[in-house]
Amino acid sequence: MDTKRAMLRHCLATLAYRGGKVLRNVPDDFAEFSAHETTRTPSQIVAHLGDLLDWGLSMARGQEKWINLEPGDWKTSGERFFSSLKAFDDYLASDEALGVTEERLFQGPIADSFTHVGQLAMLSRMAGQPIRAENYSKASIEPGRVGDDQKPPKFEFD
Repeated sequence: MDTKRAMLRHCLATLAYRGGKVLRNVPDDFAEFSAHETTRTPSQIVAHLGDLLDWGLSMARGQEKWINLEPGDWKTSGERFFSSLKAFDDYLASDEALGVTEERLFQGPIADSFTHVGQLAMLSRMAGQPIRAENYSKASIEPGRVGDDQKPPKFEFD
């Protein structure tokens, strides 16, 4: 596997780690928390994350297509996030050709996904449930580990 493709897989594993942290153990009412009438709710953001990852996979396959799905319940949207990550990672792990450059995959769907995970962390803090800070450079992040089965944090702090 070339180094660019390997780096994209590491990015997806990092996204799974950080995304999992903001998706787990949220209060029941968090999904519909609204910081302002013009902002997306956490539920809408998680649905958008699934859309972004599905778009990234379509780009990788050379069949770029955007599908905007309506948010489901929190659990279902979270499951879609991880299944979309897995499908995207599986494609990157394969020998199949990429339909776009690695740079386009990173600068579009992957980078945007990190932005939205950050939004979820910020909204969680605003809703009174801050995500514990962590030295992410020490986290156990492994390419291919893109599900909810993340290893526990090594060094969290307040």
